[in-house]
Amino acid sequence: MKNQTKLLPLLFIAVMMISVGCGTQVPAGHGGVFFSKFGGGTELGKTYPEGFAWHFPWNSMNVYSIKLQENKEKLTVLSSDGASIILEVSIRYKLRPDKLDSLHVGIGRNYYAIAISPSIRGIGRGVAGNYTPEEIYSTKRDEMAAAIVKGLQEAVDDKFIIIEAVIMRNVTLPPKISEAIDFKLAAAQEAQRMKFTIEKERREAERKRIEAQGIADFQKIISAGITPSYLKWKGIETTEKLASSPNSKIILIGNSASSLPIILSAE
Repeated sequence: MKNQTKLLPLLFIAVMMISVGCGTQVPAGHGGVFFSKFGGGTELGKTYPEGFAWHFPWNSMNVYSIKLQENKEKLTVLSSDGASIILEVSIRYKLRPDKLDSLHVGIGRNYYAIAISPSIRGIGRGVAGNYTPEEIYSTKRDEMAAAIVKGLQEAVDDKFIIIEAVIMRNVTLPPKISEAIDFKLAAAQEAQRMKFTIEKERREAERKRIEAQGIADFQKIISAGITPSYLKWKGIETTEKLASSPNSKIILIGNSASSLPIILSAE
């Protein structure tokens, strides 16, 4: 009895060791596909979620990442006029969680090299052939990327892969074409700047014209209202105000009948 009691801890440890060896940990952001060595191979129709999955030691659990993944590619393509261009792109993709079993059976772990990489090269060349070097370099990058995403998704849709985005990271043109495009872009920017300057000057000239017209109109209105009688009356009114000031001594020197009096201060 005592010997049996001593064997219990050892038996417990042995069971735990065997139990730990009889399973696979599926990490967060991953899915598992079960394979039974003596029970029909890959278990179809079921994907195991993250967590610990128990199984006998002779069976296995194939683990796939279902997170968003990214791979970079350098593509050599030809533009619509035959110029050789190097595109550096990033492909963002993920696997369909509910189809990991089919992916495992149909393609396996090397799915990127088998399904995505060859497709992106062919589709990239096909799309680039519809654009000029200038469009690829500057004006049509987003449009090209959208076309590549569409074509690539169609190519891998039956491979249970989802294409999230294709990002054009860099475009390398032949030196002469690059210099010509840079010169053209610089000229376009200078023309745009000159157009802005001319428009600014035109608006300033228009502002000054309106201002001058306003001043002229004002002077015309004032001139129409200022008559000799009005000026004589204002002169008399001013003389009266100065004369009533206790600190002012005024000398009035007679002038012609048609003119205002000349007023001199004695101070």
